Amino acid sequence: MKIFNSLLYILTFILLSSCQHQKSDTYLPPNIVVILTDDNGYGDYEHNGNPTIKTPNITRLKEGGINFTQFYVTSPACTASRYSLLTGRYPARSGLGTWVLNPASEKYIHRQEITLAEGLKSVGYKTGIFGKWHLGSPNEKNEFTPQSLPLAHGFDEWIGTNVSHDFENSMLLKSDPDGNNPVPGYSLIAKDLPANTKASESLTSVCTQAAIDFIQRNKDNPFFAYIPYNMPHLGLFVSDEFKGKSRNGELGDVMEELDAAIGDICQTLEEVGVRENTIIIFSSDNGPWIVFNNRTDSKYGDTRLKVGYATPFRDGKGSTWEGGHRVAGIINWPAKIKGSRNEQTPVSTLDILPTIFAIAGVEMPTDRTIDGRDIRSLLMPAENYPKVEDFSLLYSYFDNQPSAIRANEWKLHVRIGSQTKNNYGYEASRETPLLFQVEKDLGERINLADQEPEKTSELLTDLENMELQIKKEGTFWDQE
Repeated sequence: MKIFNSLLYILTFILLSSCQHQKSDTYLPPNIVVILTDDNGYGDYEHNGNPTIKTPNITRLKEGGINFTQFYVTSPACTASRYSLLTGRYPARSGLGTWVLNPASEKYIHRQEITLAEGLKSVGYKTGIFGKWHLGSPNEKNEFTPQSLPLAHGFDEWIGTNVSHDFENSMLLKSDPDGNNPVPGYSLIAKDLPANTKASESLTSVCTQAAIDFIQRNKDNPFFAYIPYNMPHLGLFVSDEFKGKSRNGELGDVMEELDAAIGDICQTLEEVGVRENTIIIFSSDNGPWIVFNNRTDSKYGDTRLKVGYATPFRDGKGSTWEGGHRVAGIINWPAKIKGSRNEQTPVSTLDILPTIFAIAGVEMPTDRTIDGRDIRSLLMPAENYPKVEDFSLLYSYFDNQPSAIRANEWKLHVRIGSQTKNNYGYEASRETPLLFQVEKDLGERINLADQEPEKTSELLTDLENMELQIKKEGTFWDQE
């Protein structure tokens, strides 16, 4: 009997161990790759109908994943939009007070913010950023603090620019344990990028190669690679290999180099055997420049006025119209997302953090408001995930305060701004707002405020209630 009991105990132990081992083998946290271009319009891509710019690798992401036809950012400019992507929170919660930080700005993303990188790092992910940061820069006004740069916000490594490459004193930096320039933990690679053509033309390839190296080194660990490319933000820089290759001038050349870089990243994921279980999220930080001063370049020999394409939406970067906030959005995950699908449910970059945290098993913070939603049920509709909440979005403007609100198919403007400076003959205020049914009226041309007074009043109340909640909660900078 003792022998039987001993054998039974051993068999039970083996079975339990086998089950535990099997469970650990079947749960493989997905790798996360977020690719963000700079100032790309909805119509800059082949898959969105551009006939002169070839982007086959981005098209392949779309054809193997979900193409969100209503994908939004919270702000039509760099810093504010990137803040929302990494925190899942509206720009007004940042305390920065502006949509674009410059190298002399006193503030930066507050150390108490919880970023995508910090959350993923807490559950064992390796984290790296390869590209433009633009959420803070060390300078005299913030006492050269390293707190303004990526290593203080959950990233293990970085190579990229502190601000946009068109800033006179922009720098190409890399994390370096032995470095001390401009602050401890970093080394300077190049400075004054607008005047440093060679360094500026290498930005796309430098960041791509660093991302590839990171993936190769971390193929046996879950990793988060954030790749916020500098291009096609003005001024446009492209490597010699791609100059003159497209049918769309400088913009086309830059786009085709970016597309090739994305192809190289996807190929690396395949080569190291992790492509199947890697989530790739592709988007832009805001809409495009559509008007720019005459610029004649000896290489291209033409004057470019139209720099990007927000088609079919009105206006572009810096605008409260759809062309400033509505951008391309693709999510690709071969292990879970099969085939190609156009998803018409509106989503935003706010939704990325709560969704990725839920997928990766990161505990959501409860001491602050997270404005995004968990959209797993859109990604994997066959699985039993909670239904996505109704869509609502505040559109921010230059001061990070609301300029418009979208709720389901409706959009209400309470102030408008345009890159073209003409506002297309419209004016908007809280007393006389504009109301558009943007799912049908893509160009925002038919103002329905007078015909829909109840809907107008409802959205205005929603906007003001959200505004009050944000002000009441305050920012981490308010607590300083």
